[in-house]
Amino acid sequence: MAVIKSKTQPKKLWGRFEIDASIPAADNIFDIPLFEKYLHDRIKINGIAGKLGTDVIITRNKNTLKITSKVDMSKRYMKYLTKKFLKKNQLRDWIRVVADNKGSYQLKYYNINQEVTA
Repeated sequence: MAVIKSKTQPKKLWGRFEIDASIPAADNIFDIPLFEKYLHDRIKINGIAGKLGTDVIITRNKNTLKITSKVDMSKRYMKYLTKKFLKKNQLRDWIRVVADNKGSYQLKYYNINQEVTA
C-alpha cells in the first residue's frame, strides 16, 4: 500500500541561518550592505555562484542578515563565507565568528585586553 502525500504540504526548508553583526556595525567597522552583496555573489547553488534565484533568500534587518534556503546548505558554509569576507576586508584579526545558538552566528571582537597574572 503506497502512502500518498498531500500536494498542499509546504516544501521543507533546509536552512534558516542568522548572522548578527550588531557589535562591529555599531562601531562603523563592519559594512552590512557590502556583506549582503558579498553573500549574494558568493553563495553557490549546484556549483554555480551568484545565481540564487528563489532557492536562497537573504534579508537584512538593521544589523542582522537572515538567510533562508530551500536547498541543502550547511551552517558551516555560512561561517566559511563570513570568515572569507572578514579576511578580504582585513577584519579577521579583530573580529571572530561565534555560534550563539543552533541556527545563528554572532560577530564579536577578540578580547585583547586580558591581564596576565604571574
